[in-house]
Amino acid sequence: MDEKLEFSNRLRTAMEAAGYEPRASVIENEFNQRWWGRSISMQAAWSWLNGKAIPSQDKLQTLAEWLKVEPQILRFGEGVVKSVREYRQRWDEKLTYLERETVDAYLQLPAPQRKVVREVILTFAKVYKDNEDTPSSS
Repeated sequence: MDEKLEFSNRLRTAMEAAGYEPRASVIENEFNQRWWGRSISMQAAWSWLNGKAIPSQDKLQTLAEWLKVEPQILRFGEGVVKSVREYRQRWDEKLTYLERETVDAYLQLPAPQRKVVREVILTFAKVYKDNEDTPSSS
C-alpha cells in the first residue's frame, strides 16, 4: 500500500477514535486552533485525509497531540513501533552482564579498532552460519 494512503487511514482511525468525524473541515478547524504557525488550508487537510500528502513533522506532532496518539504511530503505524520495541526488548533481555561489559568496552575503542573487531565478529558469524547450513556427514 502507498505510504500516504496508509497515513490517511491512520489519521481517519485516530480521528474516529477521538470522537471526530474524519472530514477535511474538521481537521482544518481543529488543527488551526492548536497550530502556532500559519493556518493550513482546507486543501491541505483534504490532502492529508485522502492520501495525497503527509504533513511535516511539526504539523504531525500537533495532529498527534490533538488526537492523543503517539506521533510515530500516527506517522508510521503500530507495526514499525512494535518491531522496534521488540528489537530493543530482545537486546535488553538477551545480553548477559559479560556481554554488556564487552559491548561497553567495544564502544570505548577508537574507530579503527572497532572496525577490526566488527570484521572479526562478522567473519565468525558468517562461518558459523555457513557451518549450520551445511548438512553433517554422520
